[in-house]
Amino acid sequence: MFIVGLTGGIGSGKSTVAQFFKQQGINVVDADQKARDVVEPGTPALKEIANYFGPEVLLEDGALDRAQLRSIIFNSEEKRRWLEALLHPLIRDAIIEDLNNSSSDYAILESPLLFETDQHLLTNTTLLVDVPVQLQISRTCERDNNEREQVEKIIEAQMPREQKQEKAEYILDNSRDLPLVREHAQELHQTFLTLAQAAN
Repeated sequence: MFIVGLTGGIGSGKSTVAQFFKQQGINVVDADQKARDVVEPGTPALKEIANYFGPEVLLEDGALDRAQLRSIIFNSEEKRRWLEALLHPLIRDAIIEDLNNSSSDYAILESPLLFETDQHLLTNTTLLVDVPVQLQISRTCERDNNEREQVEKIIEAQMPREQKQEKAEYILDNSRDLPLVREHAQELHQTFLTLAQAAN
């Protein structure tokens, strides 16, 4: 299976781009969704998280309080590393299983931390959905009702934009008008189809 890694910082619009590929019949594996799945109530990972961080990271219904956990790990490098060491291998296994079950011409792995977590090693090529940082901030504040300061912290925790641009094999500029973005995405789809056929 030919796999395209799709990434972009928060507010870059990578989910919208992923949706476009889905409409072309391409299977998209969402790393964020896998990250949610591995900490569902009743999972061993959630139990370990509650043991380590204490009951305050759980909601009344036993689900993970993501906002609470996020605020803890953003202020503690050590705790963030512990959490990543627990979750990343579990998420990776879940991703691999879904990619292996794909039946479309190629598959897409959509991940905000594609390079940071070495998930790009699971892919044959990579696509960065790119927008200027100020646009990332304004879009995210608008969409999630987040404080600007928190959005800036999230962006700081991710790999710098310039570094992602260097690492990605393909870049889709998502600061342009939608028709231009769709046109470029369509061209990329054709490119990936060709690459996938050549790889088979």
